[in-house]
Amino acid sequence: MSRISGKTVFVGLSGGVDSSVAALLFKKQGYVVIGAFIKSYNVDGCEEEDAEYARRVAEKLNIPFYAFDMREEYFSRVVAEMIDGYREGRTPNPDILCNREIKFGLFWERARALGADYIATGHYVRLGRTTIDKKQLTIDQTKKSVGQVSNVACHLFSARDAQKDQSYFLWKLNQEDLSHCLFPLGGLLKSEVRKIAKKAGLPTAEKKDSQGICFLGKVKLPDFLAQYIAPKKGKILDTEGNVVGEHDGAWFYTIGQRHLNVDVRPRRGGVGHPAGDRKPYYVASKDAETNTLVVAEGENNPALYKKEIMLADVNFVGEGSRSSVRKWDFPIPVLARVRYRQLLAEAELYKLETGNYKLELDSPVKFPAPGQSAVLYDKKGELIGGGVIC
Repeated sequence: MSRISGKTVFVGLSGGVDSSVAALLFKKQGYVVIGAFIKSYNVDGCEEEDAEYARRVAEKLNIPFYAFDMREEYFSRVVAEMIDGYREGRTPNPDILCNREIKFGLFWERARALGADYIATGHYVRLGRTTIDKKQLTIDQTKKSVGQVSNVACHLFSARDAQKDQSYFLWKLNQEDLSHCLFPLGGLLKSEVRKIAKKAGLPTAEKKDSQGICFLGKVKLPDFLAQYIAPKKGKILDTEGNVVGEHDGAWFYTIGQRHLNVDVRPRRGGVGHPAGDRKPYYVASKDAETNTLVVAEGENNPALYKKEIMLADVNFVGEGSRSSVRKWDFPIPVLARVRYRQLLAEAELYKLETGNYKLELDSPVKFPAPGQSAVLYDKKGELIGGGVIC
């Protein structure tokens, strides 16, 4: 392939409306726009339809189109890591792994080799840049004046559309990554994006958003994991240690999951415990070594909440070899989110001598799951970073 010259942005066209509108906006702003579809590992074949939508969008916009085959890398860096995490009793987030390794890692390498100045996606997140010597922050990620220079620091902020904000999935990015990224949808509402697509006659204007884990399609996660992790019967215990059921493998479940295969017979005897007053059970903890699940009765059971959370593999978005945007004096006040779309909770982040971190929350939060991410913000909505829940 020949190199492409000019102020060039490679847009990751996923076959959805968001990335389609991103490409449209850049073309209107005068960029040299290249559409690229990432062929990743896919179970049920739905990727073929997405690839066709992406190709049609590129054709509509009259822009070059590439298909990057990353199936092997996607499986080894994302899928295999996810499988190993479940096998060890954790609940990893494949979207976060994909963003770090594929969309903002390998995609940039491929695009840069073809002459890209920037890569862009349809993520709902705002990107700000500070000229360090002037201390001026500009949150306008689509201007052509932005540049990859050493005195520019990058910042990520939650999106204007709180219901679509995807900053939670980008906490592993750093200054090097962000220096060549553009996110044109952060200041738009989803309804506005749909209107833009419809007005432009884009093929994806009415296409529904994808749901669940992207590479699985309609395949259920336990069915997929069972191909790599052998089912094994184990006990389900309540919070008092009583056996209340049986499961097919603790690794197939996650914290907070509503579990139905339990003994929900009415309580017998005791004041205030009439027959039939049992509440649904939720997974409170799991132990892969003993293959045991512990379930708690009722969605507000204290066993489902934690006020202290240990974090590993912590990343601060403002750090990198190019610059360190912030100097931290621990403990630092943060707003934390331990599950996607969960309300932000006030907390303090402590750095431990072990190199890990501890998150102390003002009030207990629900369903923190080992392997999932705790993502940290400041009061202005800037993404500070995050870590993996231990």
